[in-house]
Amino acid sequence: MSNGNNILLKVEDLKMHFPIYRGVFQRQVGAVHAVDGVSFDVKRGETLGLVGESGCGKSTTGRTILQLYKPTAGNILFEDVNLVSLKNEEMRQMRRKMQMIFQDPYASLNPRMTVEQIVGEPLMVHNVAAGAEIHDHVKHLLDVVGLNASFSDRYPHEFSGGQRQRIGVARALALQPSFIICDEPISALDVSIQAQVVNLLEELQEQFNLTYLFIAHDLSMVRHISKRVAVMYLGVIVELANRDDLYHAPLHPYTQALLSAVPIPDPVADAARKRKPLEGDVPSPVNPPSGCRFRTRCPIAEKMCAESRPDFREVSPGHFVACHMVK
Repeated sequence: MSNGNNILLKVEDLKMHFPIYRGVFQRQVGAVHAVDGVSFDVKRGETLGLVGESGCGKSTTGRTILQLYKPTAGNILFEDVNLVSLKNEEMRQMRRKMQMIFQDPYASLNPRMTVEQIVGEPLMVHNVAAGAEIHDHVKHLLDVVGLNASFSDRYPHEFSGGQRQRIGVARALALQPSFIICDEPISALDVSIQAQVVNLLEELQEQFNLTYLFIAHDLSMVRHISKRVAVMYLGVIVELANRDDLYHAPLHPYTQALLSAVPIPDPVADAARKRKPLEGDVPSPVNPPSGCRFRTRCPIAEKMCAESRPDFREVSPGHFVACHMVK
């Protein structure tokens, strides 16, 4: 989709299917098509937003990129190295350059470990530091994310949700990675705290030249933090474009429906705009529709939409869409 040395991560036709077993002999009777042919790239220093409904495969995509799940098919090129082909030790070394901030700050921190043990664990596992070096480094990281360095001997239950997420951010920064996957890092937080965490992520990106894949379903927050946005539906990406192009002129019917549901602060403008509510439910990823995944809920679907899967093509510079009806 893009060429040049500016590409940090390139995902090519990524698939992640989870087998379904039944019966006494545990025979495979099907598979959950969580991710089913996703392609995109992330440029150095940018934030790519990945949005979509719950269950569309966003988080699975992020975890598969880090090889927490072994992909069913496809390639993941990070700094021109195919992560899919790496052995265990090679992948462990590569993870020093790529980290994840998890969605739930209450579940992602070990309640039996102190903050120093949690943040310092990556340093110990990768033999980057030991003893007093870890202690000093943890205090520095806590200061970087806006926490008091004296909190290092406390346990997770002693902190609020926003503070716990800052601890998760400090842990992700411990190995000085170049790429961080933010897996809905604000969805479990109060609205008043969400802006603080997002502002922190932006400050850290500028300070350490970080690259983000920002996974979320809050379209307003994605618009604020992302340079480009990819829209995902039932395991596939249906549209990818620069932030302003996507929000001002969405091409795919699903993107149009999503954006029409975003609240507008101006009540007059909100009342005047035309909403595009979707009918029906999201199909099961176990047995997805033939052709276009969105056709069962699409207001402009035609016969060809059921017969063939639309190509993910560039319709204008930097604007990609998978829809037969878009010319």
